[in-house]
Amino acid sequence: MAGAGHVALLRGINVGGRNVVRMADLRAAFEDAGYAAVGTYIQSGNVLFESAIPPTSLESDIESLLADRFGLSVVVVVRSHRQYRDVVDRAPDGFGTAPDIYHSDVIFLKAPLSSREAMRVVDPRDGVDQVWPGEGVLYFSRLSKRLSQSRMSRIAGSPLYQNMTIRNWRTTTKLLGLLDQRVEKDEA
Repeated sequence: MAGAGHVALLRGINVGGRNVVRMADLRAAFEDAGYAAVGTYIQSGNVLFESAIPPTSLESDIESLLADRFGLSVVVVVRSHRQYRDVVDRAPDGFGTAPDIYHSDVIFLKAPLSSREAMRVVDPRDGVDQVWPGEGVLYFSRLSKRLSQSRMSRIAGSPLYQNMTIRNWRTTTKLLGLLDQRVEKDEA
């Protein structure tokens, strides 16, 4: 099932001692399901793979795979390499460039949830939070010295949260780098 490079973002894997899945087992599950060039990054449910299937179909396929293989009901957001590059390239100016001052996160949205709809549940605290809508994402930045005052956690209390998964900016850009390396390797 070779094809374009993708990343699957699994929400809630290996967080707080729940939904524990070894990365070797996760890779094996993807490979057994026919996905190619499977790799993982850190323990929090980031899977790189190749597939010719459109990302929207992949999400439900992978959710079924995780339910069947591990008994887990988790949200999966899939982005193609091009879509993922757009997330990074279209970030607001300066987003993620001052990690000592701001915690910067990308909230990935699972269709049909739009950034316009997701923005309705965001209630940023003045002087602490900043949020920008993007294509299939929200960019959320929190002032580090006032992190405990951020309203980011209110998003998790919303019913819309069931169609979101969050990655910090460092992980987001690292995953893009890994996707880029795969393309460079294929072109060499």
